[in-house]
Amino acid sequence: MNYDEIFPKIISHCKEYGFIFPSSEIYDGLGAVYDYGQLGAELKNNIKTAWWKAMVQMHENVVGLDSAILMHPTVWKASGHVDAFSDPLIDNKDSKKRYRADNLIEEYIDKLQAKSLKETEKKAKKEGWEPDSENYQGFLKNNRDAKKAQTVYENYVKALESGDLNALRDIIIENEIACPESGSRNWSEVRQFNLMFKTQLGAVAGDASDIYLRPETAQGIFVNFLNVQKTSRQKIPFGIAQIGKAFRNEIVARQFIFRMREFEQMEMQFFIKPGTQKEWFDYWKRARREFHEKLGIPASRLQYHEHEKLAHYADAAEDIQFQFPFGFKEMEGIHSRTDYDLGRHQEFSGKKLQYFDPEENKSYIPYVIETSVGLDRTFLAHLCNAYTEELAPTADGGQEERVVLKLPALLAPYKVAIFPLMKKDGLPEIAEKIFKDLRYDCLCTYDEKDSVGKRYRRQDAIGTPYCITVDHQTAEDNTVTIRDRDTMQQERIPIHRIREIILEKLDWRNVL
Repeated sequence: MNYDEIFPKIISHCKEYGFIFPSSEIYDGLGAVYDYGQLGAELKNNIKTAWWKAMVQMHENVVGLDSAILMHPTVWKASGHVDAFSDPLIDNKDSKKRYRADNLIEEYIDKLQAKSLKETEKKAKKEGWEPDSENYQGFLKNNRDAKKAQTVYENYVKALESGDLNALRDIIIENEIACPESGSRNWSEVRQFNLMFKTQLGAVAGDASDIYLRPETAQGIFVNFLNVQKTSRQKIPFGIAQIGKAFRNEIVARQFIFRMREFEQMEMQFFIKPGTQKEWFDYWKRARREFHEKLGIPASRLQYHEHEKLAHYADAAEDIQFQFPFGFKEMEGIHSRTDYDLGRHQEFSGKKLQYFDPEENKSYIPYVIETSVGLDRTFLAHLCNAYTEELAPTADGGQEERVVLKLPALLAPYKVAIFPLMKKDGLPEIAEKIFKDLRYDCLCTYDEKDSVGKRYRRQDAIGTPYCITVDHQTAEDNTVTIRDRDTMQQERIPIHRIREIILEKLDWRNVL
């Protein structure tokens, strides 16, 4: 199933079953802002829990923080966001639509590479080439579209590195890149657009001072470096982790919750001795990919992407990309930020942000390895990976299509659904007793409406991994059936073992 088919279905599924709603929908919504519904909130919280356990609970030298969204405006001057946190903006004069120039160019390169791959596969089929053969790989890299993509990419990187906005526009004009909506090639000049939301602090407009909604959570960690280090008595190397909201006035926010104006980050800044950044960068790069795989993301849908253009303060940067329906895109970034952040805050605040190393008997500004993962993007990755359409057997021996979210059990909103087979003969009372006992251990749902088959389909669609059915045999021998979402296999178990079996399946030890 291709992108045009699958992605709209995922978006529709999210609204239909209470995962995600457009924000302020009764007022026609607000662009690129979304509300998480009752099931979305649970899935989101479960992802947070998994990250916090893996990052803080499983590391003795990583502690947590929850810093404020509003910070002193000089924080953003010191971090460089006031002067340099911007995207190249370009307008189409005919459609009146606004775009990021870099996105237009990257999408053009992606199209060329897709054409190159299609042409290669066509040639390979004709010639009988295997994908790993020299002929296949050589043609893939050297056909006309591949060479053009490489030339455009090299010019693009050169323009970004030099900050040449005119060169970005020249690439768009020379390659006849058109407005995606109108097809027009009538473009304005490229100009920089600062992404920070500005607001005012103070009761009276004239006396109010300008402040910003934070565009990232990292700076709250840096300005609290000494507070946390001294009170937690941590020694280098150690990390500070945080989950929190960030805000960016994106020029073009799109692809559902992949790029939003209000989003949530899960970040950890790991403070290290200068000179050890290479080993720690490699460690966290491996550890973070392993985390995603342990949570159920297949290795085949993940890849590393090394940054060609590094930020001026970084000496290494790689992304962990997930294969979304619209291609491999960044889910998490791992960056070696050197001592830039603490050094800048020391300079602008006039306060020493140094660590005294008793082994070296000297003070220094620590270097930093950052891991930063988008919570909303991780949420979307799990939805895309879990959404499945398949044929399921029916009671009469036939087949019917079912939509199932094959979420890892620990991430699923509801862990267990409890059904009475019928609304009589004392079955609801037994089912309710099981429900009330089990809800102390995990989030459960009780359902007695419609046939059992329809109830199974409803739970499949929201990702509930286990369904327990109370039937007439239950009243005779105190056993129930437990059904597995993915295999649809049912097993008869004693009521007194339900809790033991479910908790074993939901043990974090099995994952982390």
